[in-house]
Amino acid sequence: MSMTITEKILARAAGKDAVQPGELIIAKVDFCLGNDVTAPVAIDEFEKAGFDSVFDSERIALIPDHFTPNKDIKTAQLVKQMREFCKKFGIRHFYDVGRVGVEHALLPEMGLVGPGDVVVGADSHTCTYGALGAFATGVGSTDLAGAMATGEVWFRVPESIKFVIEGGLPPYVTGKDIILYTIGQTGVDGALYQAMEFTGSTIDALSMEARLTMANMAIEAGAKNGIFPADDITKAYVHRRFLREPRYVYSDPDAAYATTYRWNAADIPLMVAKPHLPSNTQAAAELNGIRIDQVVIGSCTNGRIEDLRMAADVLRGQKVHPDVRCIVIPATQAIWQQAMEEGLFGVFLDAQAVVSAPTCGPCLGGHMGILAEGERAVSTTNRNFVGRMGHPRSEVYLAGPYVAAASAVAGHIATPDQVGSRKAAA
Repeated sequence: MSMTITEKILARAAGKDAVQPGELIIAKVDFCLGNDVTAPVAIDEFEKAGFDSVFDSERIALIPDHFTPNKDIKTAQLVKQMREFCKKFGIRHFYDVGRVGVEHALLPEMGLVGPGDVVVGADSHTCTYGALGAFATGVGSTDLAGAMATGEVWFRVPESIKFVIEGGLPPYVTGKDIILYTIGQTGVDGALYQAMEFTGSTIDALSMEARLTMANMAIEAGAKNGIFPADDITKAYVHRRFLREPRYVYSDPDAAYATTYRWNAADIPLMVAKPHLPSNTQAAAELNGIRIDQVVIGSCTNGRIEDLRMAADVLRGQKVHPDVRCIVIPATQAIWQQAMEEGLFGVFLDAQAVVSAPTCGPCLGGHMGILAEGERAVSTTNRNFVGRMGHPRSEVYLAGPYVAAASAVAGHIATPDQVGSRKAAA
């Protein structure tokens, strides 16, 4: 029976020769995770159920990244609960201040998740790891509790949608623009409970950072997961990094797809998602002039070293507009250090931006950049729902690092060529 990547991974995890869309299965998980918002709830449920052990102390990660460093007494208590749970059950992968990073950047970086895995996390953007050729998806805290205890979860096998993108990208257009374009074309529920499989010559040329960005936002189209076939870029990324043996899985040539989309990369412009949905997209050039108050460059979507280099290409030799606050957040300690050593911090500070410790902070309206009533932000994060970054009557425009940095300089939504970026000059 012919199968897609997603179907093959789930069949292996369910101990079956084959599965088909719509089938209910019990699957063994290779890794599970929670954060300081979701893990405490899972711990409560774990204890209520009377579980007295975890399935594998090496295959669980509890990452306090949303309110890091702890912003108040309540969040400090939540992290304490996580810390004590990990000590009780010998869970190795708990990382606190000074070691922690944004979970969906940290876990791939540390080699904890990889090709062929089934990964579940009590966070909707767990789908990030599909960039590595894994089946990765978000679950509720109760499901996380069960997974930590038993190492199993149940799924309905999703249908797959294939996205074939061919050709070279226009200047400055990145994986963030591709996924915003995709979500804009399909709608916020255009891939509801389906697997989004990305392929084509454009995808083959993308960096791992760009693929992680795209897989991260599959959930914004309603998808169960996003996934990329492993290639030489994947293999180079996991080599000497992934802590287990990778399982490279590929779709059969005659595998069945619910829908196939085909796009020419040259037709994808620099994109912005307007309030209050990631699917409410428009070309950035058409939004030029919308005044902003804040720019955030970071998050599990765009806080990796490639993203920071893109922002620095625009900010080098420039100043952030005096009416704008520009916050740069490297996603992990390693990225923070690399950016510092490459001199990117000097670029950001000279431009009068501020550099934060790794945190999810402003993305969910937690801390480190909350918006007041009537304020607007351009952000490289993944959601722009009502009140997502602060006051219910604030607005968030989603974009990639190039547009975000250019907007910080201009004081309004702008593209890099409009502010005379050094890359354009070169």
